[in-house]
Amino acid sequence: MAGAGAPAGGPGRGRRAAGRVPGSRPAHPVRLPPRARTAPLVPKAESTVPWLRVAAAYAWRLILVGIVVYGVFTVLGRFQLIAVALFLGLVITSILRPLADLLNRFLPRALCVAVALVGSLLLLLALLALVGNAVAGESAKLAGEFGGGIHRIEQWLQRPPFRLSQGKLADLQKQVLAYLSAHRAGLLSSALSGFGRLVELVTGGALAVFSSVFFIHSGENLWRWARDQLLPSEARPVWDRAGQAAWRTFAGYTRGIIIVAATNAVLVGVVLLVLRVPLALPLTLLEFFASFVPLIGSPVALGVATVVALAGRGPLTAVAVLVLIVVIGQLEGHVLHPVVMSWAVRLHPLVVAVSVIAGGIVAGVIGAVVAVPFVSVSWAVLRALRRAPP
Repeated sequence: MAGAGAPAGGPGRGRRAAGRVPGSRPAHPVRLPPRARTAPLVPKAESTVPWLRVAAAYAWRLILVGIVVYGVFTVLGRFQLIAVALFLGLVITSILRPLADLLNRFLPRALCVAVALVGSLLLLLALLALVGNAVAGESAKLAGEFGGGIHRIEQWLQRPPFRLSQGKLADLQKQVLAYLSAHRAGLLSSALSGFGRLVELVTGGALAVFSSVFFIHSGENLWRWARDQLLPSEARPVWDRAGQAAWRTFAGYTRGIIIVAATNAVLVGVVLLVLRVPLALPLTLLEFFASFVPLIGSPVALGVATVVALAGRGPLTAVAVLVLIVVIGQLEGHVLHPVVMSWAVRLHPLVVAVSVIAGGIVAGVIGAVVAVPFVSVSWAVLRALRRAPP
C-alpha cells in the first residue's frame, strides 16, 4: 500500500523526473561563432610609411633621454666643485684601495687607510719639491739659454720660408707690449680670478681627500646604505650587479690610464734627457698629467716640449721632439691603450674622440678628463642591467 502511489523505477528516478521540465532538452555547451577581429584604425600615412611610426617612437624616447642627460649635467654644473671633488675621491680610492687591502692583512683598517693616504701625499710632495729644486737650480742657465734661443728663433724666421724682416719682428714685439699695457687691468682681473680658482682647487682637493678616507675605509657599507634607502628590495640584486660592474670598470680604467701615463712620461723623460732639452723633469711631469686627457693631452704636452727645445737647443732638437710626438702617439694608440685598457671597458677610438670633444665642449678641461670614464661606466652599467641574472 505504501508503494502504490510511487512512480515506477524507484524513488531516485522519481526525483530526477521531478527536477525535469517537460519539453526541455539536456544541457550541452553551445559554441558561438568566432568574432571577426577588427583591425586597429591606423592613419593612412603610418600604414603607407611604416618606418615613420617606428622613427617617431624612438624619437620621443631619445628626446626624454636627452632631457634627463641635460638635467643631470645642469645639476652637476651647479655643483661642479663638489662633483669634481667626489670624482677625484673615487680616483684616489681606486688607486689606494688595493694598497689598503694589502696592509689590512697585518694592520687595523683605520691605520691602513692613514698609512696609504699619508704615504701617497708625502710621495707627491717629494716629487713636486724635486721638480721645483730642478727648476730653481737651472734658472740662471735657463735664462741665458732662452735668451739665445729667442735670438735663434728670430734668425730662423728671417730665413725662408717665412722671410720676416727685422723691422716686422720689432713691430710684432711692440704690438705685444702695447697689448699687455692696454689690457693690464684685464690681465690683473684674470690673475685675481686665477687666485680664486686656486682657492677652489685647494678646497676641492681637501674635500676629495676627506671623501676618499671614507671610500677606502668602508665604501661597501656606504653603498649598501644608499641601496637600502633608495631602492626597493626586489631591485637591489640587479643594481648590486650594476654597481659592481661600474666600480670594476672605473677602477680598471683609472689604473690603466695611470699605467699609460707613466709609460709615456718615462719615454718622454728619457728622450728629453738624451737630447739635453732644458726643464726635462718638469716637462716629463707635464706629460704624465696631460696623458689623463686621451688623444689630445699628450700631443699638447709634447708641443710645449717642442717650443722649449726650439728655444733652448735649436731647430734640430725641436724636429727630434716632433718625431717623438709621432712615435709616442702611435705607440700609445696602437700598443698601450689596446693592451692595458683591454681589462677595462674597451671603447672604439671614434667613441673616445667624440666623448673627449663633447666633454670639452660641455665642461672644458674637466669635461675632457671625465668624459671617457663616464661613457665607460655608463656602458658597463647598461650591459650589467641587460644581462640576465645567474
